[in-house]
Amino acid sequence: MKPYDLIVIGAGSAARDAANKAAEEYGARVALVERKLWGGSCPNVACKPTKAYLVAAELHRDLRTLGGKLGLPAAPERADLARVHAWKETLRKPPEKWVQELRGRGFDTFEGVAAFVDPRTIRVEGHALVGERILIATGSRTAVPPVPGLDELDWIDHVTALDLEQLPVTLLVLGGGPVGLEFAQVFARFGSQVTLVQGAPRLSPRSDADATAQLEAALKEEGIDVRTETTVERFEGRAATLSDGRSIDAERVLLASGRVPNVEELRLDGIGVRMHRGGIEVNERLRTTVDGIWAAGDVTGLAQFTPIAQYQARIAVEDMFAPNGNAADYTVLPTAIFTDPELGAVGLTEHEAREQGLDVATAIHPLANVTRSQYVVERYGLYKLVYARETRRVLGIHVVSRGASDIVQGLSVALRLGLTVDDLARSHHVYPSWGEGVKAAAEQARPEPELRALST
Repeated sequence: MKPYDLIVIGAGSAARDAANKAAEEYGARVALVERKLWGGSCPNVACKPTKAYLVAAELHRDLRTLGGKLGLPAAPERADLARVHAWKETLRKPPEKWVQELRGRGFDTFEGVAAFVDPRTIRVEGHALVGERILIATGSRTAVPPVPGLDELDWIDHVTALDLEQLPVTLLVLGGGPVGLEFAQVFARFGSQVTLVQGAPRLSPRSDADATAQLEAALKEEGIDVRTETTVERFEGRAATLSDGRSIDAERVLLASGRVPNVEELRLDGIGVRMHRGGIEVNERLRTTVDGIWAAGDVTGLAQFTPIAQYQARIAVEDMFAPNGNAADYTVLPTAIFTDPELGAVGLTEHEAREQGLDVATAIHPLANVTRSQYVVERYGLYKLVYARETRRVLGIHVVSRGASDIVQGLSVALRLGLTVDDLARSHHVYPSWGEGVKAAAEQARPEPELRALST
């Protein structure tokens, strides 16, 4: 059998982008190998379904809190989770449709567990596939913390939580990162009593501290019991004993305290592919430590976002067929936590800037002073700029508001091109909009006018 130009292990966002680019731009003959989740995590169980639940939860909250005031039907205290689940299922593409589309593009598809025989050969369900180049894009899965008693529980994660059709009365969320925060709010808005425990001193530790403080206040106002610097020491049935000595009832436990790469069955150690703590070791062009093998997406453990997986895949394919081209650059990376309000960010946090020894200043405008927030009774949120004191170049933008993801996305290119706070202050804006808070923050950062002596 003639070797494939490229074998892609996985069928998620990174894998499909790599296959498409290799075939369309370089005429490559491509095979994709997938264990069972054709299409990958994002459209099946992560981005698309989760965000659908967030939209439903936001609508439920607005109708419950504002419906009566606006002459609209008020939502019930508890959402009908079975109906939300049924709606979510209509948004998913069935596995056979994914396979049909991939084959329609000319790719060979193989379903089963892949394992390396040597650096050019993988075995999957009795097939031995040989490739001139191989891309590992197997993604990641929920990390299970070593908590006594946890293995006796029917715990859920971001995948299985979306299969529930009965709303739990009580929910314990382990982890205060994006996944934990989004699911905590969804279930709280649907009507569950939610407790969230976070071992770190604050939520989303990689985000700006002022931003997470506002988000935490918003979540607490909705009734979510947020406990930072707290861990679960053990489970005894439904009872969870916390590190602060308290015990809480947990009808359901949702794990959101980290991710681990899907690599165990690949037998990477047998061919010399090195690993680091978070995933497969790669260089700036996504090459692994073995010639002819690249890795992209969550399995690298670098930046676990769908757009980054696609970005890495494209760089890897360029390197495969036109070596030494573009290198991966993550310096201006817009991110978002899709709670309500959202936490959107691009660039450095204040802490990161100061850690780098930069002389920085900040400007903050509260969300409550933005007209748009009055329509939906949003009290907590902010627009924060981190900028270099001397050059006035903007180093980071942090927004806690509805639409924050769109705001920082639109400004990411400007940040890369050297945007200053004075540029923002002089810019025009739409009124009333969520984005006008960025300009308002920049206006606070205007330098004091220089005093000039009157001529005589």
